[in-house]
Formats: sequence, structure tokens, C-alpha cells
Amino acid sequence: MNPLVRALRREPRQLVKLGLWSVVEAAPAFLIGHAVARAIEDGFAPAEPLIGLGWLAALGLAWLAGAVAARQVVLAVAAVAEPFRDDLLTRVVEGALRTGSGRDSAAVARAGLQVELARDAFAAVVTTVRGFVFTVVSVVLGLLTLAPETLVLVMPPFLAGLGLFLASLPALARRQRAYLLADERLAEAMTGMAGGLRDIEACGLRESVTGRLERQVGAQAGAARTLARVSAARTAALAAGGWLPVVLVLAGTPWLLDRGVGAGVIVGTLAYVAQSLAPALGGLVQGLGVSGVRLAVSLGRILAMAPPAAPAPSRIRPFTNEIRLDAVTFAYGPHSAPVLEGLDLTVPEGDHLAVVGPSGAGKSTLASLLSGVLRPGKGEVLVGGVPAAQLDPAARVLIPQEAYVFRGTLRENLLYHAQDGTGLAEAVEAVGAGGLVDELGGYDAQVDPGALSAGQRQLIALARAYLAPASLVILDEATCHLDPATEARAEAAFARRGGTLIVIAHRLTSALRARRILLMDGTRITLGTHEELIRTSPLYADLAGHWHPEPVS
Repeated sequence: MNPLVRALRREPRQLVKLGLWSVVEAAPAFLIGHAVARAIEDGFAPAEPLIGLGWLAALGLAWLAGAVAARQVVLAVAAVAEPFRDDLLTRVVEGALRTGSGRDSAAVARAGLQVELARDAFAAVVTTVRGFVFTVVSVVLGLLTLAPETLVLVMPPFLAGLGLFLASLPALARRQRAYLLADERLAEAMTGMAGGLRDIEACGLRESVTGRLERQVGAQAGAARTLARVSAARTAALAAGGWLPVVLVLAGTPWLLDRGVGAGVIVGTLAYVAQSLAPALGGLVQGLGVSGVRLAVSLGRILAMAPPAAPAPSRIRPFTNEIRLDAVTFAYGPHSAPVLEGLDLTVPEGDHLAVVGPSGAGKSTLASLLSGVLRPGKGEVLVGGVPAAQLDPAARVLIPQEAYVFRGTLRENLLYHAQDGTGLAEAVEAVGAGGLVDELGGYDAQVDPGALSAGQRQLIALARAYLAPASLVILDEATCHLDPATEARAEAAFARRGGTLIVIAHRLTSALRARRILLMDGTRITLGTHEELIRTSPLYADLAGHWHPEPVS
């Protein structure tokens, strides 16, 4: 579904509230003509100033009510626009995760900026179109009840101006988009040139760089001139729809007087046009001509950067935890070198595998593929015959290096994945978190994540994973902030817990506690025991040579 339509349909109660407050906000647009006409004809003309002042006071109260309603309208529009922004941000983040572009922080930041621009433009468009519709309906009802004859003079030129603007809007949007793109390209070129002035001068590239900038300046100027020509239609629309009705009402005054329309009604009609109809058309022209185009441009870029995700696959609970990777290749981006290439790997159910290798070898990438967070570019990652991306979340647990703890009680954090509190004390003791529980003040103590150290957060995450029903546990350097003794205790606890355990090792001591070791070195993969790798892998022997073994618990 189109993000704009989904945003409007997502909060029906807010739309109802927006409509009700808009009626109150538009009350002055309906009352102004009546108040002016009655004040003149029933009050000031027959020398009854109190009646005239009473009508004007009523109009003033309507304006006060409209001001209060305008504030509520802003809040209602925000309630609609914020979920729209959240949807776009979710799409951007999911797109970055699917494509691996999340590692390009600059690209994600640019996408985030486009989301904010789209949110602001969306709110402006909703506000503008809503105000225009309610104002026009109010003016038409006002003219019908005041003097239906005036509609003949007011509405035809107004509708002609509105039609002219709407007809020019597609061309205006194209020209506005071209101008914005030309302006951004020029700004990027100027920024790049300013940062490389020394190199440009040293390499004798002044003339070529100057020529390129001159062409981009010319392109931007040409886009501005084209936009200005198209914008002339906007001016014509405002003249026809906003001010031609005033001329026609003045020119048609004798005709109106002959039909029994009084002078006060004519002045009231002019008030409708000048104070309500013309400003509403001007707001629509400005809102759609600027904010509407900005929304279209920003939304187009966001959708291009983050294409819609495929429908969410059904989640499946496998019967076994055997892991199989068949010719798996993965790269962060279409032009990036593969992190994994043609990887074949089988991890039997109940295995304890340690993954070691130099920094940047792809260990965390492998963990993300096994847990289904990332999807391979080629090949398959299967857990019990089920694609990792379709795995029931309850079937596996992944603890990353930076463990997540949320605000709440310690008990709520520990039991987040557990079905009940059975075995809580045993789990805490098994992973070595008993001292932390006492230090924090017990299970019902409130937890402030910012006040915890990285090691304390890891202990909480380890105990939470131990209590989870998952039989596949992946520790991605999940003990790197713990001391070696606590790390050994936690890993031994998970090994005794049962199920399949994969440890992305922070220390090589994890290798001695594992049944098998997977050594990663770029796209080269070696699998074996500690003794086998010492004999057959110079890289592993070198890693082991810089490590002093500690007692294995």
C-alpha cells in the first residue's frame, strides 16, 4: 500500500478528531460574511450600534474558538505524521539490514534526513489541503445562506483558478524536482571542491574543476529559469481564483442591488472572498507547490533507497538444530568484496563450535547469517532444514557484543524470553550473575541501563538467554567485557545446558572449551580441533603462539 494512504488510514480516530476540530477552526470562515452583513444592515445602517458590535463580537469569539481549534489541529496532524515517519524509518532500517548498507553511516544519515523532510512536508500538505477544503465548504455554505446570487459571480472564476493550478501542478512538480536536484548537485560539487583546493592547485586542475562547476552553476540557473516560467501559472491561478471574484462582485453590484441584495450583503460577500477564499487558495498553491513537491521528491528517494520488503515469511520451529550452510556467499553491497564466498559448513545438533579469526574476518557476519538477521546473497543457511530467516525466534537466541538491557525490573529483564520464572536462581548462578543480583538490590530492583557497565549488561543478557526456550544459542563476543574466569564459567554453563552452542570467540581460550573450531581468514575457512589446527594452520598456530592458556573449568 502507498505509504501516504497507509498513514492516513492507520489512525482513523485521529482523522475524526482532525475533522471535528477543523469544523470549529473553519467557523470564522462561515461566519465572517454573515457577521459583516448583519452588522451593517441590522446595526450600523439603522443606527443600532450595539447590534452591529454584537455581530462583530460574535465573529471575535469565533476567531478565539478557531485559535483554540488550530492548536488541536496541529496536535492531530502530528499524531498522523509521526506514525508516517516511523513507517519510513522502519523501511529505511530494514532496507539497510537487508542490503548491508547499514554499514554506510553517511547513507543511513542521508536517508534519515529525507525521512524528516518527508514527515514535515507530509504534515504541511495534510494541514494545507484540510484547511482549504473546510474553508471552501464554509464559504460556499455562507454564500448560499447569505445571498445565493453571489455564487454566480464568485465560484466560476475561483474554480477556473483552481483548475489552472491543478493542471499546472505536474509540470510544476517536475520543474521543482529538477531545480532541487540541480541545487543539491551544485552544493555537493562546491563542498567537494572546497575540501580539495590544495590538491586541485597542486595537480593543475583549476581549469577543469572551474569548468565543471560552471556547467553545474549553469544547469542550476537553467532549472531556476524553467521553474520561474512554470510558476507564472501559479500566479495566474491566484489572480483568477482569488482576485477576479472581487472584481466581478464589484462590477456586478448594480445587478445584485436590482435583485434586492443590500449593500451590507455585498460587503459581506467581499469579506468572504478577501478574508477566506483567496487566502485558502493561496495556501493551497503554496502548500502543494512547495511542500507537496518536497514530499514527492523525498518519498521517491526513500522508496528508491529502501525498496519494499518481501512479505514476512511464516515462522517455523525446526525439529532439529542441525545447521547447514550450502555455498553461502555474502557481501555488504553489490560492489563490495565478499565477506563469505562459497562457504559449506555443517554443525551437527548439540555441537559446541568456537569461531575464531582475525578482526574483520567475517565472524559476526556469520553469526548474523546463522540467526537470520542477514540473508545470504547466494546459497542457503538452514537450521533443521528451515531457512534461517524463517526460523521461529523462540528457536534461537543471539547475544551480540553490545548486550541490550531495557528499563524495568531486573526480573523483567531476565524473564523476557522465558515462559515463567522457573529456574531463575539456577540460571543466574550458572552464568555467574549472582553477585550482580545482590549488587543491584535483588530481582525486583529497577534497572537503569545507562548506569550499568558493559560487563553487567552482558551478564544480564547471558542469564536471559540461558532461561530462553531456544535450543540454538549464538554468542557473538557476548563475554568480551567479562574477565576470563567469568567468561569460562558462562560458556561452560551453556555447554552443560544442552542444545547447539556457537561462540564467536573473543579470547582463544574459548577454542579449548569447544568440541570443534572454525578458523576464518577472509574467505578461507578451516575446521578442526585445537590440536588439528595447531598442526595444519599456520595462522591458528600464530594466534595460539600469542596466547597463554588458562585452566579450563
